[in-house]
Amino acid sequence: MERLPAPELPRFILEQLPPGIERYLVQVGVHRMHVMEAGAGRPVVMLHGNPTWGFLWRRVATELEGAPLRLILPDLVGLGFSDKPRDPREHRLDAHARWFGSLLDTLALDGPVIVLHDWGGPIGLRALAERPGLASGLVLLNTVVGPPRPGFRPTAFHRFARLPLVSDVAFRLLGFPQNALHRVQGDPNSLRGDVARAYRHPLRRVRDNVAPLALSRMVPDRPGHPSLEPLARCQAFVQAWPGPCAVVWGDRDPILGRVRSHIERLLPRARVTPTEAGHFLQEEVPREIAAAIRFVSGSAPS
Repeated sequence: MERLPAPELPRFILEQLPPGIERYLVQVGVHRMHVMEAGAGRPVVMLHGNPTWGFLWRRVATELEGAPLRLILPDLVGLGFSDKPRDPREHRLDAHARWFGSLLDTLALDGPVIVLHDWGGPIGLRALAERPGLASGLVLLNTVVGPPRPGFRPTAFHRFARLPLVSDVAFRLLGFPQNALHRVQGDPNSLRGDVARAYRHPLRRVRDNVAPLALSRMVPDRPGHPSLEPLARCQAFVQAWPGPCAVVWGDRDPILGRVRSHIERLLPRARVTPTEAGHFLQEEVPREIAAAIRFVSGSAPS
């Protein structure tokens, strides 16, 4: 695999990353994905959602320091330090799954554990549905794994993302939602100062700030929405999943907190850890997430 050089990071971000972390770019079709990597052993791929990047997993990686695990933290196309397409029409669930699947193929991983959060859930599961038998374990955090249930009503956040003009101004010009991530936390202070600044930094330029709104509009809001079919494929994959699975959930998440019971019904054999964290639970309960990864990967201390 050819590793392309990664872009420079500002000092205030580098100082927050685990020591010794490697960074590189991988070509995935016409775009490149930025990847951070630490450790050695069984591969564990951690995929974030909207509007974050691999930085989200740094506290989990610190908790796993010394474990026999190779931690792989990619940035979704359009976010973090991956390529940022300017055309919002490129941001479709199937396209993101194809890009992530290409990354998995290029890395040629042996039995990876896949850890998924937010939009990383459907994107990762859709890619795995095309690669049955690849993953050795799943860990799910505040995500969705299938199409909306009957009677589904989009959240206020996703209804706002559909408003013409107003949403474009808020997302593209005013830096929403990355300047308000603390509002969906159990502890708002978990996303302040240089931590919050690190999430805003990759999307600070208007020309690079296409993905947050486009990804928000990937959420189905009507019959025939293009995300519905790939989401159905995700659910079929999850319901047929034969391997180990763990769920760690932030119950104080105003977006997906109530979805946990639905996930438990779809994955009745999963080990479930509810917490008082919010949506970006990696910032609040990294130890619980690390414990779930150790459990699924078989690397828990004896």
